[in-house]
Amino acid sequence: MTPTLYDWAGGAPALERLMTIFYARVPADPLIGPLFAHMDPHHAQHVAAFVGEVFKGPPRYTAEHGGHPEMIRHHVGKALTEAQRTRWIRLLLDCADEAGLPADPEFRSAFVAYLEWGSRLAVLNSQPGATPSLDAPMPGWGWGEVGGPYIG
Repeated sequence: MTPTLYDWAGGAPALERLMTIFYARVPADPLIGPLFAHMDPHHAQHVAAFVGEVFKGPPRYTAEHGGHPEMIRHHVGKALTEAQRTRWIRLLLDCADEAGLPADPEFRSAFVAYLEWGSRLAVLNSQPGATPSLDAPMPGWGWGEVGGPYIG
């Protein structure tokens, strides 16, 4: 049986370690730091739960925070830029190394594919006048299956 990305990454402890390292660095970043100036003290844990669920772990984010529609709402009206998007990814990938996430090409390919897809969606949904769908299901990301992120 093929493990989920969640299990391969190391589960909740690994994703929480990643997001804790990442969001500790974010405030000092001149490009993306201002976006998180009023960050909830539990932001890292919330994002770890979201990514964990996307990677086919337990549905914690949906149960505790409202699922994918709530994550979309967090980005509405932020007018995120391409430069901010790419900086967010670069910093997160640097932190993935420090957090000890698996470095094998298969995992990193799936991880980067999700970051690219999710961050591009966030930019689109954040633009003035955007009307994102607030009934989209939680993505379920895997090892590159044909059919995109919404496969079961």
